[in-house]
Formats: sequence, structure tokens, C-alpha cells
Amino acid sequence: MPDPGTARGAEIAALGDDARERLEATHKAREEALARCRETIRLCGMAIRAVHRLQSDDAERLVSDAEAALRRAQEALEPFRALAAAGFLHDAEKEFVEARLTVSLVAGTKLVDASELGVGLPAWLNGLAEAASELRRHLLDRLRGGELERGEQLLEAMEDVYDMLVTVDYPDAITGGLRRTTDALRAVLERSRSDVTTTVLQAGLRKAIESRERPA
Repeated sequence: MPDPGTARGAEIAALGDDARERLEATHKAREEALARCRETIRLCGMAIRAVHRLQSDDAERLVSDAEAALRRAQEALEPFRALAAAGFLHDAEKEFVEARLTVSLVAGTKLVDASELGVGLPAWLNGLAEAASELRRHLLDRLRGGELERGEQLLEAMEDVYDMLVTVDYPDAITGGLRRTTDALRAVLERSRSDVTTTVLQAGLRKAIESRERPA
């Protein structure tokens, strides 16, 4: 007759082996996803800098590379739903959305939605808000370059995004903290509106002075 103690010990050892194998697979997936998420965020930051430098080809290439890294992170986490909800994937998706939509807002091209970008809706909403905030730097660069009309167009795009986001009135647990991101956008928008208004007034004053000084 088999020793019950020995059988139980073997049973527990087998269960332990199975648990370690599953945990090892989870650990490897997490490490892979973390590395790819960090890569995504780094590439997105570089893409946004390229946008501000008017290097549109570089921006598109970097966004494409960021998407490839993000897809690898999503694939690694696909079998591990609990890890996918841990937060770092959301952050990478949000940064990808920010970069992708910053490119579109500056270029005046169609904005793609969350399903087309393959990201969660909270990441898309927060990424859109941050993309609109990124327009401030581009707007100021255009104003410094004397491109007043272009600055006004960028301000209008920021206002359109803000006007839409304030209608998304749901708990932060559902929107990923969108209310806080929208509040930050409002502050950026107000400063940008002030900058554009000041520049318009200065341009008008300069034009009036020049017209008076011009010989009859």
C-alpha cells in the first residue's frame, strides 16, 4: 500500500512546480512588456520633439517604431490580463496616443480613434488631452516666427479638444484620471490664448505705427 505521506508530498511538490512555472512565465512576460513600454515612451518623446522641430518624416518614423514596440508589449501581456491592468501598459498607450495625435493635430490630418490605434479608451482620452497641451510649444514657436495665423489655428485646435473633453464627465476610475488631465489642459489653453491675444494686439499696434510713419 502506498505511503500516504509520500503521495501527499509528491502531490504538493508537483503543485509547487506548476506554480513556479506559471509565475516564471508571468515574470518573463512582465519584464518583456516593461522593456517594450519604456521603449515606446522613449520613442514617443523623440517623435514629439521631431514634430516641434518640423521634422515630419522623422516624427512619422519614430511613431511607427513606437507602435511596433507597443504591439510587442501588448502581445506579451495578452495571456496575463491582471498584468495588463497594472498601469504601465496604460502609460505607454497614452504616450503613443499623444505622439500620434500631436503629429495629426500639427499636420491637420484626420485624428484616429482608440479602436483604430489599438489602445484603451482611457489612454486615448488622456493622450488626446496631452497632445493638445503639446500644441502650446508649437504655437509659441510659430508666433515667434511671425506666423500669427498659424498660431491662431493651433489655438483653435486646442480649444476644440478641450471643449470635447469637458463633456466626458465620468468617474476617474473609468476615465483613467481624465478630469485632472483636462484641468491641466485648461491651464495651458488659458496661457496660450493670452499669448495669442497679446501677439495679435502687438501686431495691430505695430501695423498702425508703421502706417502713420509711412510718407503720404
